[in-house]
Amino acid sequence: MNGETSYFLPHDGLQDLIDALGHAGFVCIGPKARDGAIVYEQLDRASELPWGMRDYQSPGQYRLEVTDEKKAFAFSNGAQAIKPVLFRPRETVWKVVRNEEGKLEFKPHQPKEAPLAILGARACDLAAMAVQDKVFLHGKNIDPRYQARRENLFVVAVNCSYSSQNCFCVSAGTGPNVKSAGVCGAAGARQYDILMTEIDGGFAVECGSARGREIMVEMSLEEARSAQCSQAVQNVEHAAAMQVKRIPLDNGYGLRDLLFSNLDHPRWDEVADRCLSCGNCTQVCPTCFCHSESDRQNLDGSCSEHTREWDSCFTAGHSYLNGKIIRDDTRKRYRQWLTHKVGSWFDQFDVSGCVGCGRCISWCPVGIDLTQELAAISGESNEREKT
Repeated sequence: MNGETSYFLPHDGLQDLIDALGHAGFVCIGPKARDGAIVYEQLDRASELPWGMRDYQSPGQYRLEVTDEKKAFAFSNGAQAIKPVLFRPRETVWKVVRNEEGKLEFKPHQPKEAPLAILGARACDLAAMAVQDKVFLHGKNIDPRYQARRENLFVVAVNCSYSSQNCFCVSAGTGPNVKSAGVCGAAGARQYDILMTEIDGGFAVECGSARGREIMVEMSLEEARSAQCSQAVQNVEHAAAMQVKRIPLDNGYGLRDLLFSNLDHPRWDEVADRCLSCGNCTQVCPTCFCHSESDRQNLDGSCSEHTREWDSCFTAGHSYLNGKIIRDDTRKRYRQWLTHKVGSWFDQFDVSGCVGCGRCISWCPVGIDLTQELAAISGESNEREKT
């Protein structure tokens, strides 16, 4: 817990939370079990949560099972994070329309969207959101679509009480507990509004913002007992103790320097023999922000839309420059991805692009493990010492 006054929300009070968010004008997005995975979709009823579901992950593998532990957040994560909510996979950026005089007018596209509340954001995903805030909200070119969604986003965070085999957020310094409310991004963007830790029978709950407190006041929660607060701390510590992977050199500047001094390491050839250049790792990564842009015209010439959609550094077209593909083989593409993710990201944003969620490991069709590749180049072990 983060030192705030803790309250107790029973499991059967989750519907009250969803209803309170709705009354405050938010559309609630939360985890559901669908097609064999945890996905985030519109959530209207607490009964839609993945009660008792647990995910088992290893390199190239992800499966869900029902356990006897009837908890709403007994899983670690699914393929999605907060990124698709704020940085849409595909959207219109601006339009060109022909007016009555036949002249072209350029109009920025700012869609009218209902404010969203995400229920169940994890520590690694909040850390990733802070990284994306740096990408889209810092500097001179602020993205207005991301900014509007970010400012209107209500975050109900959940501390992890379970880690999969592929989680390494402890090593990355991002979890499994949410560090603090604080601010991230531009203009004092909130990291979370409410923080919950699941315990027997419900949740120990803390406020992270004024509007989070308003929601909790509406629900008239009682203060959590000391035993409940202690159990919350123990559950998070258990999740940390479960983790078996680590990222070498503590996911810092030393790792960046190591990679750039080993650009011709033979390991790049070895991983290229296995990598399919499918881009799965970049699609599930909560911090990747590469995208392509294209135009779609009406056949009658009355309108044209300029759109952007997620891209990947594993595609050939991503490195197309002045009539030539710069990274023309898988070795160069994988090396670009990894050296950027945990290397030159520091130069751009003063932080690593890896938050230790392990999604790239689970959803890689051939089970390539980022921590193993870094261990092979660094000479360090990717196995975490037991505490």
